[in-house]
Amino acid sequence: METKTLTCIVCPMGCSIKVQLQGKEVLSVQGNTCPRGEAYARAEVTNPTRTVTTTVRVKDGKEMLSVKTAAPIPKEKIMDCILELKEISVNSPVSIGDVVLENVAGTGIPVVATKNIE
Repeated sequence: METKTLTCIVCPMGCSIKVQLQGKEVLSVQGNTCPRGEAYARAEVTNPTRTVTTTVRVKDGKEMLSVKTAAPIPKEKIMDCILELKEISVNSPVSIGDVVLENVAGTGIPVVATKNIE
């Protein structure tokens, strides 16, 4: 049996959570003060994901476009995501929510603009 200790990042309380695992099976979660903390801990030890935020170039502009993944992607795909976005440049105008890349790093998750550029 293995025990992992996490700090919950779902809310500002930052609960210290202990997760008992048998292989990849979660046996127990302790230390969370709300159900969201338990859900976070279970996901973090079995399938950690992150929302990636970064910038991409604008072809005809002097500023960078801020972007993010539309949903969290598997943690192990973050570097692949960043490397793909490093090669992207978009044409202006761009509006918040416009899809910049349809399927980042083979995850099926799009990357969207988080800023308007005229």
